[in-house]
Amino acid sequence: MSIIITEFILYCVAILGIGYFFSKKSKTHSDFLLGGKKLPGWALAFSERATGESAWLLLGYTGFVFMSGLSGIWVAAGIASGIIFAWLFLAKKFMRETDKYGVLTLPDYLAARFSERANTIRWLSTLLIAGFLMFYVGAQMAGAGKMLFTTFDMSPVTGVVLSTVVIIAIAFAGGFISVVWTDMIQSIMMLVTLVVLPIVALIYINTNDLSISQSLADAGSSFNSWFGGLTGFAIGVLFFNNFSWFFGFLGGQPQLSTRFMALKNDKEAKQGSIVAIIWTILAYSGAFMIGICAITMYSQGSFADVEIILPTMILELMPPWIAGILLAGVLAAIITTADSQLMVVTSSVSEDIINKSMGINLTEKQLIWVSRISVIFFGLIGMTIALVSESLLYLVVSWAWAGVGCTLSPAILMAFFWKRYSGAGVIATILAGLISTVIWISTPLESIITSKFTTFFIAAFFGIIFSLLMPDKKQTISNDKTEEAL
Repeated sequence: MSIIITEFILYCVAILGIGYFFSKKSKTHSDFLLGGKKLPGWALAFSERATGESAWLLLGYTGFVFMSGLSGIWVAAGIASGIIFAWLFLAKKFMRETDKYGVLTLPDYLAARFSERANTIRWLSTLLIAGFLMFYVGAQMAGAGKMLFTTFDMSPVTGVVLSTVVIIAIAFAGGFISVVWTDMIQSIMMLVTLVVLPIVALIYINTNDLSISQSLADAGSSFNSWFGGLTGFAIGVLFFNNFSWFFGFLGGQPQLSTRFMALKNDKEAKQGSIVAIIWTILAYSGAFMIGICAITMYSQGSFADVEIILPTMILELMPPWIAGILLAGVLAAIITTADSQLMVVTSSVSEDIINKSMGINLTEKQLIWVSRISVIFFGLIGMTIALVSESLLYLVVSWAWAGVGCTLSPAILMAFFWKRYSGAGVIATILAGLISTVIWISTPLESIITSKFTTFFIAAFFGIIFSLLMPDKKQTISNDKTEEAL
């Protein structure tokens, strides 16, 4: 155990050292929030993937597969499809639109794109992002508590507090640049964990004459079926509920989209897409296999909390010095995602509200300090949520995914590809997504069909209707001129 503790301490010191080193490169507010568009595409890709696949992937998804069996593959299929689509079809568009409008955040882009209703869009999108992402940050910190409890028998409260200190310190030091470079290290750590552990688990299963197929059959009638043993309409519901993670990846997750916005040129975008796609295939294949191997190694009901399966397997299957490295990969996932989400909330407050909406004129240095104070404030809120919440990581992240990603994704897609989309349509999209998500997750409707699916289409529907009913003035003038010419 002393070896694992030593590796954990060295890892945290190294990450903090990297954060401090790159803090010296954040000289302007643009550097602090978007890296000044100076970062290489491969680093941004590693960062985007590490940010997207948090404690949810290593703890939440592996536990979900353990509880559901083969049908858990559709979650991975939906997410992988969304990631690939975003990098191939949206990354370059984000990069060009960022350059065109000179913006630093996702709300700022929507406000600049639909300037007639800029302030309303900024306030609503910031409220949406801050409201839901704080629960996401809290979920990461709760994940840290679970992992440290499993590894060191440490009080979950102590684990949450310690992880909060590291998370805040990295984001406070150097902003976006620090976060991206620490993300890159942590992304590699995560990938090593997700690739090595299932290989070792399969060797263990083979050595001990265990059978994956027999274990799936023994676990329950639904475990050895790709569709959970369902038929007819029920298959469609299962497919959409699991595959629906796809909709949140279509530009609406600000902590991911900022990586696209930070790209320098087409060459860097192509380089980033290759890295991100390879990472995704390896990571999700590994996480799925960890869940399947766990079904073979442990009987159902063995865990009071299935989200500690991965650290348990690491401790049981690995020698201490390797276990320390792989468990650091889990901590890496938590730190990198929480940092990125903190930066998104911070940028929305400092750039979109204080600087743009309220029009408070601050120097570059003052804006950076406003951002740093925001990091501490929202980090402490996230810690409080982690300490008082008993919700599972999988569920909390799922709700945040619907509230933010599946609300803003239709707004981004229509802003990119539909000329008749209007400022009123953006406002309607955000309000419809926010309200429908809150109503959906508060009623039995969520257990029938997931809000990740319904939010996307409800938000899109109202966005289309209000854009047609209330077009922007410049669109109306343009249409009138076209009619006069005819």
